[in-house]
Amino acid sequence: MRRDALLTVLMSGLFLLLLPAFVGAAQEVAIPTLQIGVGATNEPGQVSIAIQVLLLLTVLALAPSILILMTSFTRLVIVFHFLRQAVGTQTMPPNQVLVGLSLFLTFFIMYPVFDRINKDAFQPYVAQTIGQEEAFNRALAPLREFMFKQTHEDDLAMFISMAKVERPRTFADIPTHVLIPSFIISELKTAFQIGFLIYIPFLMLDMVVASVLLSMGMMMLPPVMISLPFKLILFVMADGWRLMVGSLMQSF
Repeated sequence: MRRDALLTVLMSGLFLLLLPAFVGAAQEVAIPTLQIGVGATNEPGQVSIAIQVLLLLTVLALAPSILILMTSFTRLVIVFHFLRQAVGTQTMPPNQVLVGLSLFLTFFIMYPVFDRINKDAFQPYVAQTIGQEEAFNRALAPLREFMFKQTHEDDLAMFISMAKVERPRTFADIPTHVLIPSFIISELKTAFQIGFLIYIPFLMLDMVVASVLLSMGMMMLPPVMISLPFKLILFVMADGWRLMVGSLMQSF
């Protein structure tokens, strides 16, 4: 008991001796604060900079949608999913592999467009030789050219009529907000057409296997279980991935 009391007294004395040091250290440490507010200003440039930062954050938030809907990504990922369903491998390759493959193929296909944007818009804007509006127009021009090449005329005409704009004489007269949905619809149509063509050989193989099983009286055996190995062998022997990727690349 005496030892415990003595230990308590020693610890209390040590704490009282070190307390001023702790207090002084706490007073020396500056704690940062953050203040957000709206105040009056006499300089319109400050308001303009704030709006530019807000617009930049908005563009960054919409960057995934821009990459998906204004590039070749949509067609690639839809065709790869159709291919997986036609072969009948369910979740193999997994979605992460298909999305990753589509993403890197998109970068490969869109590299000339991105390179033009970098040279004509981004680098001059960083060098402060052009303004923001001109940089935006220069960056948009290669994307518009790419989308025009992949957009069907009937889809473009439909959105032009729905937008109730004047009949354009050249491609430059077509607004971007009309071009983007036309391009998306055209990409979906093209992807589904390619998916239909992919299904035909695998569907014929399924029908042949089902007919053989039916003629042998094996009606309780699922035809998909038997046809799946033959589909895989056919796809591998034909070097299907090279043919598929090569055909998709040439379609752009």
